[in-house]
Amino acid sequence: MKLHELSAAELLRHYAAKTLSPVEVTRAVIAHIGRWEPHLHATYAFDGEAALKQAADSEARWLKGQPQGALDGVPAMIKENIATQGTPTPLGTAATELKPADRDAPPAARLREAGAVILGKTTMPDYGMLSSGLSSFHPLTRNPWDLSKNPGGSSSGAGAGVAAGYGPLHVGTDIGGSVRLPAGWCGIFTLKPSLGRIPIYPPYAGRVAGPMTRTVEDAALMMGVLSLPDARDTMSLPYQDIAWSSLDRDLRGLKIGLLMDAGWGFPVEPQVRDAVEAAARAFEAEGAIVTSMKPFMTREMADGMDRFWRTRSWIDICALPAERRAKVLPFIVEWARGGEGQSGEAVFKGYSQMAAMREAAVAACAPFDVVFSPTCPIPAFAAGLPCPTNDPSRPFEHIAFTLPYNMSEQPAASINCGYTSSGLPIGLQIIGHRFDDLGVLQVSRAWERLRPAQRDWPTPP
Repeated sequence: MKLHELSAAELLRHYAAKTLSPVEVTRAVIAHIGRWEPHLHATYAFDGEAALKQAADSEARWLKGQPQGALDGVPAMIKENIATQGTPTPLGTAATELKPADRDAPPAARLREAGAVILGKTTMPDYGMLSSGLSSFHPLTRNPWDLSKNPGGSSSGAGAGVAAGYGPLHVGTDIGGSVRLPAGWCGIFTLKPSLGRIPIYPPYAGRVAGPMTRTVEDAALMMGVLSLPDARDTMSLPYQDIAWSSLDRDLRGLKIGLLMDAGWGFPVEPQVRDAVEAAARAFEAEGAIVTSMKPFMTREMADGMDRFWRTRSWIDICALPAERRAKVLPFIVEWARGGEGQSGEAVFKGYSQMAAMREAAVAACAPFDVVFSPTCPIPAFAAGLPCPTNDPSRPFEHIAFTLPYNMSEQPAASINCGYTSSGLPIGLQIIGHRFDDLGVLQVSRAWERLRPAQRDWPTPP
């Protein structure tokens, strides 16, 4: 296997045995990114020279038998909106004033402390408000499985980068599906953890950081590092020393809810439906108990949340000087303009729908150990579109399966479960109870073992 294809777990075993060095691995990953990047445009602030310096320091530690941390020498990349000291954080939009960040945000700090070799950042759309690789600041990010298709978003570059082999470890963020949608459309694994499990800054309702990797084992390795405490996140959970590497689970008697109708948004396309239902049947054959679920979300919930988010975004956009406001992606401006002139009553009622979503999700999942659903009802869409509808009045039809678990704070993973007839990946979403992040990883690892052989990862044109 080529060096850029090795998992973090495999690399660490090689480093310990002195059969590979972080320097040769980092060089190989940098060269591979160089072949892909003119086609994908998935990176921001990429710094190969700095990465090689980090790799040399890591190599010296491994030669002494004194690795710095659990990820020492493993190449990693960080989503652009997670601050890294000395690098501006444009938030995906040309409207941002580019000022170097004063310090690392918690996920970046934890990776650095663990010895990871940080290659740079990955792209995102304006303010993270699109499930797309379209940005007014970054070049258009594309899906490596099909360059005419979208990688999803808002962790666009991370999803594309993992699938393309830009190092084994990536970190994204998610407030409505932003790690899971790229994972589903790029055929990779991700975990949106319980709110507060991974400290982040700034924190706010629904926002989490999560690992984006090719394997469940690598995501578990990252969770052991990213979940370490950081007082800057005032919404973080009390730290728990969880045995993240304990991924084995007996499937006999496992209660699985199967949700194939989100209650609003796009209907599930037949190829997506077939792949997800086949995964459920595979678990059933192992002794799990699968029960079909009725939808618990409503259009009122989705529209209320939309009104609140539009209003919040319109307030932020209006606060920009005119010359900077003009640089925001026009689709985002048009969408946010829907919040203009909303009454206090309308905004409050919209905000309240997020609490209604939370209660409905928790109640619907309560009878089961985990819930299965499509990550998204449709496969990847055209690369140049901001969203599948290309309509700012209906921008969220594709996030009906992912959104509720941000509001309910439940852990939810996306893992590949098949391919369309044209070869595009299809994501299976696995949802657990609040705080049962390890359980979601365990069920995901079980599927990784049960699923049919995966297709080879895409290669540069």
